[in-house]
Amino acid sequence: MKIYFDENASPYFTRGLNEMQKPLNRQQKEEIEVVFLSDVFGKGAKDEEWIPVLGDEGSVVITQDQYINRIRNQKELYIKHGLGVIFISPPSKTGFLYWDFVQLVIKHWAEIRKIALKEKRPFAFKFSAKGNKAESLL
Repeated sequence: MKIYFDENASPYFTRGLNEMQKPLNRQQKEEIEVVFLSDVFGKGAKDEEWIPVLGDEGSVVITQDQYINRIRNQKELYIKHGLGVIFISPPSKTGFLYWDFVQLVIKHWAEIRKIALKEKRPFAFKFSAKGNKAESLL
């Protein structure tokens, strides 16, 4: 199974997290591959291009783009294609500093993996910079 990070994340962090995930894959039934979305779809790919593909392959995307859940046609698209979406809510409108984002994802990585592997799709959860647990959005 693949967990994609959209281009709001660092490709270096995403690729590094994939390497850190590899030893965990030996301990679980289903392997997780962590992928930087732009490596597959190119920089600036429209949500309408990648949402159906990721949903149809049973993947999960991690994004800071809250509009995917607010814009009606995008929300309908990820629901229709059975995409799992995990929203990372930044502490302010200016977004995350690099290390703040890294710390938040690492802090919640075990829960993110559990959600990705066990939740029925489609799903949407949100992790906020101030919260300690995932909040279900569907």
